Amino acid sequence: MTPRAAAGRYARALFDVARKEKLDLAQLQRELAAFADLVDGHEDLKRALSSPAVPPARKRAVVDALLARDPVSPPLARLLTMLADRDRLILLSDLSDGYRERVMEHEQVVRAEVTTAIELPSDRVTALQQGLARATGREVQLQAHVDPAIIGGAVTRIGSTIYDGSITTQLQKLKEKLAQAEG
Repeated sequence: MTPRAAAGRYARALFDVARKEKLDLAQLQRELAAFADLVDGHEDLKRALSSPAVPPARKRAVVDALLARDPVSPPLARLLTMLADRDRLILLSDLSDGYRERVMEHEQVVRAEVTTAIELPSDRVTALQQGLARATGREVQLQAHVDPAIIGGAVTRIGSTIYDGSITTQLQKLKEKLAQAEG
């Protein structure tokens, strides 16, 4: 099993336990993300917790010390100590991502990105976000990016689906059609 798949299983288990115990899913997500960010933000800590040379008992002691300093929800604390005991703390970042995706799916939220040649005014971003929400039937968290290379138009990505309405792509398609017509 790939590390990402293993992290996904742990994320699903944490999500299922949180729902069964009627915990605040978003709060648990924030706690998990904060712990993962803490580990990722300290290179020595990250290296120690992911190194096979450090025994699991020592990793468990570090996790216990971190949890004593910043307590988290009991199911998350149990999961983190179990990951330390099983020497699986290297999965922490993927676990956090997987759990966030589960919460977003549960809350009918989808992420989208829009790339334009120039920065969009906030009212246009809001209108685009509302249009995507109507089209998908879900709440949309929209990130806007600027890339002058697309010349004009917009490229929108929702999940794995890309809607490319950029001038660059339209010019490329026109070029291909002209080349086919000549040949």
